[in-house]
Amino acid sequence: MTATLALAAPAAAHAEVEADTPQALAENVTLSFVSEAESDSAGFTQLRIVLPEGITPGDVTLQEAPKGWKFKTTDDGYSLTGPALKPGVDAEHKIEVRQLPDAKQIAFKTVETYSDGEVSRWIELPSGGAESEQPAPVLKLKAAAPGAEPVSPSPSADVTEAATPSPAPSTSESDIEAADSTTEATATGADGSSSTGLVIGVVLAVPALLGAGVWWLVKRRGTPSSDS
Repeated sequence: MTATLALAAPAAAHAEVEADTPQALAENVTLSFVSEAESDSAGFTQLRIVLPEGITPGDVTLQEAPKGWKFKTTDDGYSLTGPALKPGVDAEHKIEVRQLPDAKQIAFKTVETYSDGEVSRWIELPSGGAESEQPAPVLKLKAAAPGAEPVSPSPSADVTEAATPSPAPSTSESDIEAADSTTEATATGADGSSSTGLVIGVVLAVPALLGAGVWWLVKRRGTPSSDS
């Protein structure tokens, strides 16, 4: 009777995840994912993974995937898309994570798409003691090793823009133009002063020379000639 019931019960397909180093704050960890096929007439064409808090898309590197499938990061995780797998064939892939977060367990919400358009959502998170009907893959982690520290976050598009320090103030084109104008004005002022001084000097020197000439002529005329 028990065997009959077991055969009659439908096989429960799940999405699962395992790690080669399931430990908090472990670095360069390989995660292996398996999405079990639940269709007899269609195969997987896409997997969409939502990363847990503490892991950014920039922390993930693809290691293995079904042949012909392409890896693409998204705002909150990544996707794998490619030619449809044969019906009944599980979709398996591996990624390397730069560092696992400091947590007791982490969940990877997974959305699976089949070639006939059917979608399976393994996105329910653990809640109390109740068993979820479509649970997200959950990875339980050991406590962090003594002395383990979080590494600096990997840059994503937004993090890079926010985290990039502003460049040191540089001389702008307007500053350069202003500096050139000031220099030109200063030079013009200096040249103008020199020219003005020269003109004034000449003006003052001319009367003096004329006066000296007149005095010399008068003196010469008043002096008796030696021939007289």
